[in-house]
Amino acid sequence: MSECGMCERQLAEDAHLCPGCTRATGQRLDRMPTLYAALAGFLAPGGRRPELGRTVTVEAQLPVAEPVLVLRGPGGMVGVLEDWRSALHADLGWSEPKPQGPIGERISTAAAGLHANILWIASCWPMAGAFAEELRDLERSVLSVVSPPERTIRLGNCPAVYEDGVVCGAVLRVPPGVAEVRCRWCEAVYPPATWMDLARAQQAVNEGAPNGISSDEAA
Repeated sequence: MSECGMCERQLAEDAHLCPGCTRATGQRLDRMPTLYAALAGFLAPGGRRPELGRTVTVEAQLPVAEPVLVLRGPGGMVGVLEDWRSALHADLGWSEPKPQGPIGERISTAAAGLHANILWIASCWPMAGAFAEELRDLERSVLSVVSPPERTIRLGNCPAVYEDGVVCGAVLRVPPGVAEVRCRWCEAVYPPATWMDLARAQQAVNEGAPNGISSDEAA
């Protein structure tokens, strides 16, 4: 018996990431090149966005937005991904990967190399939890720039059960204007007709009634 290195759920077999965290980490790796490209549109500081009709400048203002420049620079997204890929190669006894090309291409290469080994990472790599957490934090840093979080309504916890009998338990939130809610961990889908039952189940958990749904928030 072991626990997920990211969300700390108990696992039926020895592993380092649960199925949900494994899937989410793989999806984050897939999104890295797109997120890097999206940051390019936010390089101009807030006072210098002619495409938004804002041309007023602040005295001594930087020519680019520094947080975005850091994320797109050598020590940002590409540095995180390439450092983890190097660590993975070292632990597998493989040769050190040699970065080539512009930063965008290097991000795609590093992310693809890590994703190709995501099942081994989840099942065998002791560093899997730290890797998944840093990747999640990196994505959050980028999304805080390119996609500020919307106000959402907490619906309750996902009652879906994995094949090993473990309840998902991830927090379900309703973004504005959606027709259905999809769990971000197990991808179970909940149409509006089920929302009231989910909310009642969450209320029962909060009141201490047993119903098999975990009240813990997912990481």
